[in-house]
Amino acid sequence: MFSGFDFDVIERSLPYLFREGMTFTLTLTAMAMTGGIVFGTLLAMARLSSAALFNVPAATYVNLMRSVPLVLVIFWFYFLVPWIGGWVFHKIYLLNPQGIGSVLVQLFGNAVKDGQTIQVGAFWSSVITFTLFEAAYYAEIMRAGIQSIARGQVSAGQALGLNYWQNMGHIVLPQAFRNMLPVLLTQTIILFQDTSLVYVLSITDFLGAAAKIAQRDGRLVEMYLFVAVVYFVVSYTLSYGVKHLQQRIAIIR
Repeated sequence: MFSGFDFDVIERSLPYLFREGMTFTLTLTAMAMTGGIVFGTLLAMARLSSAALFNVPAATYVNLMRSVPLVLVIFWFYFLVPWIGGWVFHKIYLLNPQGIGSVLVQLFGNAVKDGQTIQVGAFWSSVITFTLFEAAYYAEIMRAGIQSIARGQVSAGQALGLNYWQNMGHIVLPQAFRNMLPVLLTQTIILFQDTSLVYVLSITDFLGAAAKIAQRDGRLVEMYLFVAVVYFVVSYTLSYGVKHLQQRIAIIR
């Protein structure tokens, strides 16, 4: 069945695949996970706020991101981030040209002064895209985690004189993170798989690196089969670890 296959191409390509491709994929996953959880937690707190000024925009944002295909969001931000960033940074420069404005000029050049599109690059565009997109999913997870904390604990914190942020920081969020950690990690596994979509921007992630080798050597079946196996092994191993973590957390409870 595999007599016509050349699996040696995989062995020859391993250094490039993991040094370039997998390194990019893991870096993007880690950065998007960190930013997504932080922003998602803020969105969750906003959604649970009684003030319409906070909960309505947060709910709209979460529902919008969860209703749009990720690949479409990738294209949106790839083309819109340079334009929006140039406009926002130009306004900041006009407000404070000697302070933060000068820093922005050093980072992005004279485009900040002129209000032109800035050069963000495919990598940072991808980081921003995945952070903002995944934040919507992390927000729903954290919202469930916050709601799982008994109201009596919050009331006890208030009775001790803790304000809202102290209550969140010392009582609610630590328990919410612990309760929802398996779900957060499961969403991160999905994020790891979704990063392969940056291939549409011709970025050399793990899938993109394999695609380049496949097209160069004419070995599409071998390379794509290897990529599928690697994604399966990594995702299954992480899922197995999350399952055991969930059992340990259940015992602690």
